[in-house]
Amino acid sequence: MQSEAPRILVIRRRYLGDIVLLGPVFRNLRLHWPRARLTAVVEPAYAPVLTLNPDVDETYSLPRAMGEWPGFISRLRQARFTHVLDLDNNDRTAFLTRLTGAPFRAALHHDKLHWGACYTADVLHPPEIHERSSIVDYYLAILAAVQVPVATREVRLVPRPADLAAAERLAHPGGRKLLIHPGSRSAWRIWPAENFAAVCDRVQDELGAQVFLIGGPGEQTLVAKIGQLAQSHVITINAPLSVPQFAAFAAQFNVMLCHDSGPMHVAASVGTPVVALLGSQNPVLFAPSGAGHAVLQPPLPCTACVSPGQCVPGDSYRNHCVRNITVDAVFAGLRRRLAGG
Repeated sequence: MQSEAPRILVIRRRYLGDIVLLGPVFRNLRLHWPRARLTAVVEPAYAPVLTLNPDVDETYSLPRAMGEWPGFISRLRQARFTHVLDLDNNDRTAFLTRLTGAPFRAALHHDKLHWGACYTADVLHPPEIHERSSIVDYYLAILAAVQVPVATREVRLVPRPADLAAAERLAHPGGRKLLIHPGSRSAWRIWPAENFAAVCDRVQDELGAQVFLIGGPGEQTLVAKIGQLAQSHVITINAPLSVPQFAAFAAQFNVMLCHDSGPMHVAASVGTPVVALLGSQNPVLFAPSGAGHAVLQPPLPCTACVSPGQCVPGDSYRNHCVRNITVDAVFAGLRRRLAGG
């Protein structure tokens, strides 16, 4: 399978952070096969972020409607991929991998291989290793199937010049700046609005840094509440930003305060240090990639439940552990990263 110019399809449907963290897979494939054609398959909502990855030649969006599938499968087969790397390994992606007709088809999994007959190879990431590894290392494990060495683990997005120019104007050039993105896909994992407001005031009063608030779709109520509770002047960004525009905007800041989220990985990938707030989720698996970040988490296992009778022990999507992180701890993490200007 050492084609001089292989055509490689990488399948990972979602989510934003996962797609960002695919970067080292594409980078190592590019370093090993400079002339390779590298294509990604993702859900439509996550395709825009791959326009910022210089190693991705083309992105296919999964069909939204059943009637679009025949044409989509025909397009896959016409591409004549030589390799397919399936990083989802579920029923749908297993069949999709097989339908490409590629002679080499590998799956990555950390538990059970689905529909093994659809693949010519698979890579098992043992559970005991998986829980102690970052998602970047997990994704890179599939490169062993194609005998591609791991030369870099860097996660990097490259914002577009036009977006950078617009973002610089929006972020008010000059001075130290903190960006706060308080949202999360899980309402259980959100730090209280009053805590964010207290941090806004202390950062501006004690450190002299300007605080900006931004949220995604469905998060404007939370952003507005923080702005109302804060006593200091906080700049709220209400204009909707696409993912590429947000990447350029995040690059303007000295640090971003956020939860474990897709925007966290976007900010880290453009070189912005992040202070990330976690509840009971694994702090290693989805840690921001690169140097200069801080991951804050309350002591675990929890001994002072803030929501007895509501939290579900052992289910990181159903507990309020993040609320046990103190304002003092968050301020200290921000102060260390803002001190250098």
